[in-house]
Amino acid sequence: MRDKRKFEVIESRQMDHLRVFHDVARSLTTSLELEEILGAIMEKMAQFFGPERWSMMMVDEASNELYYVIAVGENAESLKGLRVTMGEGVAGWVAATGNPLIVPDVALDPQWSKFAASHPDLGIQSIACIPVRAADKTLGVIQLLNSKLDLMSEYSISFLRILCDYAAIAIQNAKSVTLIQELTITDDVTGLFNARHLYTMLDEQVATGRVFSLMFMDLDRFKSVNDTHGHLIGSRLLAEVGSLLKRSTGPSNAAFRYGGDEFVALFPGLNKDAGIAATMTVFQDMQSARFLEGAGMSLKLSGSFGLATYPEDGNTVPLILRSADTMMYEAKTTRNNIAVAGKGLLMDRVALAGVRDER
Repeated sequence: MRDKRKFEVIESRQMDHLRVFHDVARSLTTSLELEEILGAIMEKMAQFFGPERWSMMMVDEASNELYYVIAVGENAESLKGLRVTMGEGVAGWVAATGNPLIVPDVALDPQWSKFAASHPDLGIQSIACIPVRAADKTLGVIQLLNSKLDLMSEYSISFLRILCDYAAIAIQNAKSVTLIQELTITDDVTGLFNARHLYTMLDEQVATGRVFSLMFMDLDRFKSVNDTHGHLIGSRLLAEVGSLLKRSTGPSNAAFRYGGDEFVALFPGLNKDAGIAATMTVFQDMQSARFLEGAGMSLKLSGSFGLATYPEDGNTVPLILRSADTMMYEAKTTRNNIAVAGKGLLMDRVALAGVRDER
């Protein structure tokens, strides 16, 4: 009779686990929102293991650190923005080694009892920390503190690992979707946004009704570089110009390769005067830069710039594009100049001659 009840308990728990797997699998197939899926997985873990604190951390490969994506429990708010170096603490050790850590009672483990004593604010009694891995690579860790220890059987730990596998699938899916989205909006030569994404962003800007400035830039005499050194060198030059444009415009603005040797910068929130200042920054950075030094060439380069501001120079996407493009072609009459809608060329011929003499 006792064996029968034991079997019924095990069978009931297995059925509960199957329901969890079904719910999580359904989340994976009905949503591409990583946070939503991970939240569902972590919620199921919390229901089964009843931890006082639980969290999920992801690996930032660029900095070799872990950062919190989900944290629940006491002082969870204080963990937002907190980063842990790989190898440090419980999560850092698990992420660095790729090995799970199950400590049912830290008081019986010399290494982790010392760690618990050095972090009395956490009140650590038990630890369950499992790596989230895919293709022999650690993507993150899931950590449960002070769980229901009677559930930490081999069967339950296997259950926990399977949920981690689901988390890995969700992360990989999200990365694939992000990569596909990036490829559809990114120019493959420069790494800047492409013209398709420019139209999307302009539609969004116009829909807000807020002021913005749009800068067009055409490289002067780029064809001669292609003709002299070949298209591979030409592509490398475009990539270096793209990098300069991205650095020069800064993270609050957007840079695009419009096509050929034409580039665009979008300055959200910048009126005419601020747009001119931003364009002058790019212009001056171009003057001081030397390109293709890695190829032993140290090439000087200039550009013809056109600037227009929404809504005064065009209150629709086609009109603001045409206005900025027209100004760029006006600048090309002298080259190495800036033309602004409503103002014309910014540099007179005397100043322009001085710039050319310096070059």
